[in-house]
Amino acid sequence: MSDLFAENMSCLQPRWPALAARLAATPVDTLQVELVEGEQSTLQVEGIQLSSRHDRLAEAQTQVATLPEAAPEVHLYGVALGEVIPLLLARPGLQRLHVHLLNEALFGLLLRLIPLPWLAEPRVQLALAAEHKEIQLPFLALPAELQLASDLNSRIRDRLVAEIHLPYVNQRFNPDDAIHRDRLQANQPYYCQDRDVSELFDRHAGREILLLAPGPTLARHYPRLRALCQQPQRPVLLCVDTAYQPLRRAGIQPDYVVSIDYNIHQGILPAEESEAVTLIYFPMIPEAVIAGWQGPRYAACSASPLYHAVQQQCRHSTLFAQGSVVHPAVDLAVKMGAGRVTLLGTDFAFIGEETHAGWPAGLLTPTNMPTHWVLNGHGQRVTTLLNFRSYLCDLERFIARHPEVPFFNTCRDGARIDGADYDEAWCQEAQA
Repeated sequence: MSDLFAENMSCLQPRWPALAARLAATPVDTLQVELVEGEQSTLQVEGIQLSSRHDRLAEAQTQVATLPEAAPEVHLYGVALGEVIPLLLARPGLQRLHVHLLNEALFGLLLRLIPLPWLAEPRVQLALAAEHKEIQLPFLALPAELQLASDLNSRIRDRLVAEIHLPYVNQRFNPDDAIHRDRLQANQPYYCQDRDVSELFDRHAGREILLLAPGPTLARHYPRLRALCQQPQRPVLLCVDTAYQPLRRAGIQPDYVVSIDYNIHQGILPAEESEAVTLIYFPMIPEAVIAGWQGPRYAACSASPLYHAVQQQCRHSTLFAQGSVVHPAVDLAVKMGAGRVTLLGTDFAFIGEETHAGWPAGLLTPTNMPTHWVLNGHGQRVTTLLNFRSYLCDLERFIARHPEVPFFNTCRDGARIDGADYDEAWCQEAQA
């Protein structure tokens, strides 16, 4: 044991003995580490530069300036080379600094390379990020460590990234954009006359609802779904719009289909032979899709400012929506009174080269930038897209808010969904 490591551990071990034991047992020699020189020097770990190689202090000052100056409590995710911490502790109003580690091996390396006197600072609390299920505010997340997060801490990493990107995502849903105003105006005769989604609430109290999403593993369930369709006491089949046509081609007719997307069209959601299928839609979908639907139609909104004008014209009940059509579909399942929600095709990941069952690769989602990852049900990393990870986070949060409803996942090859247990019968069939 090096003198520097022993010195740092002498501060860490008495305060956080369990964490100290974990860090001491975590190997660091597996990390690929390089020294990077510029006006100053820094480290590059696994190809990711931990800090500026020209002016680390100026970079740290810029990062710290994003936090409220008077905040008595601050949450720091990641340590990098540690320049941010003394700057935060120098704030006279700071009473508590929570340092959340995103990579155990990386921090173990830091313990061996740099003196960390702040470990003895009473205002500092140190823990693995994974010890909390949710992110804490206000926070500062160091960019390099978001890239280097370990498997254990990846779920918190996903929530941090989603929170950081939220203001930019919301810009896409500006209610003042002419394109949005024109669409809502064109659809007004429909959503002001169609039934309200609340008429469906409690319609299936106590029943199992199968929520059919378009992830690649949905196709593995077609044989069982076809068999279920022949049973008189089968579960309710509730699908999202991009799963509808692949299901119909496979000989499976859902009971309900949910659509919310501005860019959906009749090539994805065809109206032919839809007499027995109920459409639940948000007012932003194209007029042609609404007008052509032959079955019952129910209108809904989300809480987004995009629909404030709609609510003033003809009030509709809201469904939870945070970017993915899976969100309002699962909220509808709960509000229908589901005694159990079984998730099929909610993969939020690439399975091989595919993102959607029944659609050519790249048609619905670009496949040339799968630079992100999530853990699947086998504990393995699988590639995904940034928006998929965000959708997964919000689905998990929704499930956590509804402990009264049991949720089940049906295939381990897609993303693991916190709060959804695996149904072994479905999983075994999906692996066969």
